[in-house]
This record gives sequence, C-alpha cells and structure tokens, in this order.
Amino acid sequence: MSGAVVDKDLKSLVNDRLRTPLYHQIYLVLRDKILNKEFAEGDLLFSEDETSQMFGVSRITAKRALNELAQEGLVVRERGRGTRVASGVTVAPVRANVEGMLENLMAMGLETEVTLLEFDYVKPGEQVAAVLGVAPGEMVQRAVRVRRLEDEPFSHLVTYVPEAVGRSYGREDLATTPLLSLLERSGVVISRAEQTITATLAGSQIAPVLDVELGSPLLCINRIVFDQNDRAVEYITGLYRPDRYNFRMNLSRVQVKDDKSWSPTL
Repeated sequence: MSGAVVDKDLKSLVNDRLRTPLYHQIYLVLRDKILNKEFAEGDLLFSEDETSQMFGVSRITAKRALNELAQEGLVVRERGRGTRVASGVTVAPVRANVEGMLENLMAMGLETEVTLLEFDYVKPGEQVAAVLGVAPGEMVQRAVRVRRLEDEPFSHLVTYVPEAVGRSYGREDLATTPLLSLLERSGVVISRAEQTITATLAGSQIAPVLDVELGSPLLCINRIVFDQNDRAVEYITGLYRPDRYNFRMNLSRVQVKDDKSWSPTL
C-alpha cells in the first residue's frame, strides 16, 4: 500500500460524462494534492491498481494519469519501486487541452484564485458589439480579472457579456465563481467556443499586474463562447504568462485525398 493518505471518495472528483479525458481529470486531482503539499516529497504515491480502484477507472487510464504527472516532473516512476512524489516540486504551469476545451476551462476556474479588478456596465466598442451582436447603444457587462495559482499571477482577463445575461449575477459572484459556471447557472446552455491564439508583449499596464518585465512575451487568447442557439454569450481576451500556462494539442496523421496531413485528435 502507498504511503500517501487516501481520500475516501475520490470517485466523486471525476466525471466520465465530461469530454475531458478521465486520465486528465485524475491528473488534475493528484497534481493539486501534490502542489498543496497533501503528499510530501518522497511519499510513495498510489500504484496503478490502487489508482484505478480509487477512481473507478481502468488500469490503462490510471497509468496514463500517473505518466502525465511524471512528464510534469511532479513524480518519479521506477519499475519495481513504485511512484514517488518528486523532490523540489515547484508550481507547474496550468495546462489546457483542445479535447473538452470548455470543461478544461471550467476546471481551470476551479483550481485557481481570482482577483476582480474592474466590474461595470459599459457601451461596447464596435468590435465587441459586433461579436456579441448587440444593437447600438445597448450596454454590456465588462469585467477585468487576474487569475493566480499558488499566489502567483498567470493571466489577465477582460470579459464582455450581454447585459441581459450579466444581470443574473453580481460582482461578488464573479469574484468567487468561474464565469462559465455563472452563465450556466443563469440558464445559458453553452454549446461551443471559437478561439484564436497569438503572441504579444507585456505593456506598461499589464507587466506589473502579471509580475513580469516590461516587454515580456505573453500568450494572447481571444475566445467567443456560444449558447445552444449559436448566440455569443461571452467575449474574452486573456493575456497569459507562457511560463505559467501551456496549451496542448494532440495531432493525428490522416490521409486527405492524395496526401497526408496533421489533424487535431478530439
């Protein structure tokens, strides 16, 4: 048996109805316990069999979750000696996958802390109005937040939501609950999102907020979230520290007519 303290109901922390792979959900649970020092350095972690039993998954799924922890440098796996929590573990970057993107965004919101810097209703500029499909003169909710992991900032987020949707929650809600959860709580059924990723540099306003040098490289992510009627219900621009946030995509080699190309694996 491992030297780690076992939660009695780990099965409740994963959900096979989510598009997020079960192995990645397990990875997130164990990762948080390691970073929160619930498992001490050198502790013998659960075996593949123990992990599969505690989370109610196959051994292959359990093995993949443990391997992902090892790839992040959070544990050391040795044949015949088991899996141990690595020494000198530092805060690992938050990772987001293309698979089950919305569920991964929800998980990110739950595992990080947020500081709400601004919250108001404003008349949007042309770009925001066009994205959200609001008429001239209509108001939208604008919020500015900073997300932190282990008390270190990693993202600066500016979000716009149609007023009719935004009025269902307040400043205090947004400071404590992921925005996607608030949208769903208000009755919005989220169906899909469009996202673009580019690079930018930290300006004079963003650099001190994210605790980086002026001109440091940042990831810039623009995302539009749609409901079941294909109506835009959220427009967000996020600036991320690349040392604190990774975006991963799995690709498969597929045949397209007379040639082969790379295609995202969903």
